[in-house]
Amino acid sequence: MKTFKLATLFILVFTLINCGGKEEKKEAPSYKKEKAAPKKTAPKADFDSEIKASNDILLTSNDAMKFSQEILKVEGGKKVKIVFRHTGKMSKEVMGHNFVLLKKGVSMVSFGNEASKASSNEYIPENTNDVIVHTKLIGGGEETTIEFDAPAKGTYRFICSFPGHFAVMKGKFIVI
Repeated sequence: MKTFKLATLFILVFTLINCGGKEEKKEAPSYKKEKAAPKKTAPKADFDSEIKASNDILLTSNDAMKFSQEILKVEGGKKVKIVFRHTGKMSKEVMGHNFVLLKKGVSMVSFGNEASKASSNEYIPENTNDVIVHTKLIGGGEETTIEFDAPAKGTYRFICSFPGHFAVMKGKFIVI
């Protein structure tokens, strides 16, 4: 009986293997291949140039340590007004944010490390020459406004100087 079962199983497997899937190869219709025209690629656009300049800016921040804009473009020789709003819920002692516009050539890391020691001055080092302008430190639901003359044409960096935030809360301030 055991031999019969094995023989039946063998025949069944053999039949299944040999009966399946004989497909005839069909030739694809032959079409005349035309030489494709070379692809024309547009020059890579400079993203910074696509941003419209505005000297009246609404900049927001949140509890996830993000600025709403990473590139701010303003016109030189004019007043700049920045309304800075913290849209989060956390207090400034826990998740405070500010806007700090650094002078050209200032290291964000060095400034940020120095700022983290200046808790008594809302994380702006006293007697620093590295800052063009800054807002006060604000917490969730708060807003502050600063007005200043645009600095000379060029690209500057802005950060939040609350301890550790400068690593992710940073951007370019472009004066045209």
